[in-house]
Parts: sequence; structure tokens; C-alpha cells
Amino acid sequence: MTRIEGVRSEAAVLVGVLQSDQPVRQNPLQELEGLADTAGSHVVGHLVQRRKRPDRATYLGKGKLLELVALVGGAQADLVLFDNDLTPGQTRNLEQATQVKVLDRTELILDIFANRARTHEARLAVELAQLEYSLPRLKRMWSHLSRIEGGIGMRGPGEKQLEVDRRLVEKRIRDLRRDLAVIERRKSRTLAARQGHMTVSLVGYTNAGKSTLMNRLTGAGVLTQDKLFATLDTRTRRWQLPGWGPVLLSDTVGFIRDLPHSLIASFKATLEESRQANLLLHVADASNPEALQQIASVYRVLEDLEIEETNTVLVLNKTDCLTDRAGIDAILNRYPEAIPISAESGVGVNRLSHVVSLALSRNFCDVDIQTHVGNGRLLAYLAQHGEVFSHRYDDEDRVTIHCRIPHEYLNKIEDPDTLVRPHPAIGAATDVPLENHEAKKADGAA
Repeated sequence: MTRIEGVRSEAAVLVGVLQSDQPVRQNPLQELEGLADTAGSHVVGHLVQRRKRPDRATYLGKGKLLELVALVGGAQADLVLFDNDLTPGQTRNLEQATQVKVLDRTELILDIFANRARTHEARLAVELAQLEYSLPRLKRMWSHLSRIEGGIGMRGPGEKQLEVDRRLVEKRIRDLRRDLAVIERRKSRTLAARQGHMTVSLVGYTNAGKSTLMNRLTGAGVLTQDKLFATLDTRTRRWQLPGWGPVLLSDTVGFIRDLPHSLIASFKATLEESRQANLLLHVADASNPEALQQIASVYRVLEDLEIEETNTVLVLNKTDCLTDRAGIDAILNRYPEAIPISAESGVGVNRLSHVVSLALSRNFCDVDIQTHVGNGRLLAYLAQHGEVFSHRYDDEDRVTIHCRIPHEYLNKIEDPDTLVRPHPAIGAATDVPLENHEAKKADGAA
């Protein structure tokens, strides 16, 4: 972690409260420790408690709260980081007890996003999520004025300032939503302009190696760091896919367990790349002991985005970091069609490319379509709904178009003067039968 010279790194105590029915994890605060490191703090203590339900006032039980106070004082900590979401009242009570700053999981993730945002769109999205989170917590921010009181018609300056701030925050939220809606419409136009180009989107848990894989496949040279949320902005590069041709490959923001819903909503324009993609590559860290839980977390976020799991290829990355086969075998038992690879070394990448070609070919035909050169309506139709590779003209004023087109559009071609046949150079990966189209032509001839 790069430190700013002259700025002291904050010392943090990590706290996690596990429900009694939650499975026991080897290191339940490992992910929170990674978040703390990414945010720029260093960990000086850990505290974990199992409870049937959190305490309504302090989240922790009374005994654990006293233990936390002693731990904070003994380690001279500057802040306490919870791996749970706290209510404003719980945060206030914990700060009063520990006399240090207390942040919950959502606040920590928002802080990391704020520091990592680089583009105008990402900054707007993060600011919106932060303001929506802080709006119900404004009262805690003005607690230092609570001693100044006023009667009816003579409200104290704290209450006046609170109302002023609330109105300002609400106005700023409206402005940000309007600006992001403009960006979303512009993004939709950009994606619509790509019609005719196949798109593949990388999704997955943060720090699973999506950017490394993109660099391996496209030579993009995007930033790669062994940190959580190293990439917040969408990057799209051209990928020359063997056996298929050029496709557009996009790298998107990483997901995480219990990703704040406000962030999902704020990054809607960025995540639209994943919604509109022809295929998703779900990249998972096979070397992580909690890989199965991380995979499930990503699928839950995809479900929130209304993206079908069937349109996804699971990629098990970082196989070069495995210490034994037990972990990856468990994943393959659950997801037998997953593709093990190492984006760092390139092992398994050729197989992945072949699988992607097969997946993209399921609903497409690679065909030669012969028609009269004056059939402009058909030529425009093919250019709009398919990918045209070449034109060959003969002496009889006919043209043969080599194109790749979805079955649904091919089957709508009813011109009796048009001949459709499989392209002779296609390989097994794209050799899709044309039974539906030929049957339709036969019915028409009858």
C-alpha cells in the first residue's frame, strides 16, 4: 500500500459479529482486513463474537463491548471497523463507549470507492451512494451542538443546521441522479452503436484477477494490483477470439459480499455493460478458501441486476497459487463446466478461448447467402442483424455474402431468390445446422 509521506496510517481494530447459524470460517475477518489495508489503515487487533441476534444498542454484548474498549485502549487504536452494518444509534453508542471513530462495513467500502474513483462517472456514482448512506445519519454528525437548546419557535442552532444540511443533501442527491441518468442514456446510445459486434463482459469478486485476464487476452495494459477494488471504471478492448473473430471485451467493477445496494444502484450505468453483453465471463479466485461463497455472492448480485446465470462461463483463476487440489475439486464438483486457468501464466487460456467461441456460436450460424446484387433490402438486413465478413460477385449479377447471423434473424429471410448454405470454411465450433431455415424454405416451395 502506497502511503502519503507525512500522513500517519490509522490503527484499526477489526470487529465481526457472526450469527449463531452462520458457518464457522477459518478467518472470518480476513476480507475485512483486506478492506482495511486497501483503505490505508493497519490492523492492531481483532474481536469476533457469535450471537443469536445483535444487541439493539451496541451490536455487541455487554461483555464483548468492555473487551473492545480495553482492546482499543491497549492498542492505542484510532478507529474500530465492523464487518457488519450498524444503525446510526449503534454507531453513536459505540463511539461514546470506545472514544474513537467507528465505521461499519458499508462506510468502509464507500470510503475505498471514493479514493479509487478516477472518472467523472465513477465519482458521481460514489458521491450519490455516500450521500444516500449519510442522509439518515446527519443527526449524529451534529451531536456536538445538542447541548444548545431552544423552545418552541426558538430552535437551537444544531437543529437549524441539521435541517439546512438535510435540504442541501437532498438537493445534491437529486442533482446527482439527474446527471447519472444523462450518463446512463449516453451509455445506452454507446452500447446501441455496438450492435453487430459481439460483446463479452468480465465480472467477478473483487481481486479475482479480471484485469490480469483482460491484459492476457487483449494486451490492454490496464492497472492490476493485489488490492480490493483496484478497478472501478469500465474498460473495453478488442479481443481477437480464435475460431470466431474480433469481439469486444469489457472489464467491470468487482463485486464483494454484502455489496451495498446503494452502490449497485449508483453504478447502474457502469454495470449496464454486463447487462447488455452477449456473454459473461465470471472470474473467481480458485485459490481463495472461500471461493464457493464468493461465487455465490457474485451470482446473487447478477440476480439483482436481472442477468441470467445461464449466459455465464465460470472461470477459475489463480490455479498457479493452489497449494492442494481439494479446494478446486470442491468447486468443480459444484460447477463441473468451470474452466480452470491462470491469467498470470497463461495456462488454460487457449481452452477458455475455445469455450467462449462455442458459447457465442450457440445461437449463430456462419453462412454464405447468395442473392441478386440489387437486393439492397436484404443486404441492409444482414448488415443490421449480422456480422458481414466478405462479398463475392459473379458474372450473373449475383453476390455471395459470408456472414454470421443469429438463428432468429436467419429464419426470417423468405426471399425465394436467395440461397443460404453453411460457410465451407467454418470449423466445428461454429458449424451450426440450418434445419429450421431449410425446413421453412421447403414449406414455402411446397
